[in-house]
Amino acid sequence: MLAGALAALLASGCCLGPLLLLSLGVSGAWIGNLAALEPWRPLFIALALGALWLAARRIWRPAAVCAPGEVCAVPRVRRSYRLLFVAVAMLVAVALVFPWAAPWFY
Repeated sequence: MLAGALAALLASGCCLGPLLLLSLGVSGAWIGNLAALEPWRPLFIALALGALWLAARRIWRPAAVCAPGEVCAVPRVRRSYRLLFVAVAMLVAVALVFPWAAPWFY
């Protein structure tokens, strides 16, 4: 899930990064350099979706597959992993949708 979150941040770095920095009051000509990540955006999105797919396979596998005493067999841990997965999936969704929604904010 960490790989998915990192890839989502990199995928949205060209578009969402400058907007967040400007909204925090950070400015400068160097912010335009973040647009250099734009050609890599499809690769980062593919990496994020692949990482999420692998994470989903592990998180939503039946608990019977886990050996007793393993982390994946504890219901509370499984629930927290699922919530964290949903949060990361929403971050990836924002990275996917943001280029089309960005004109509303600028």
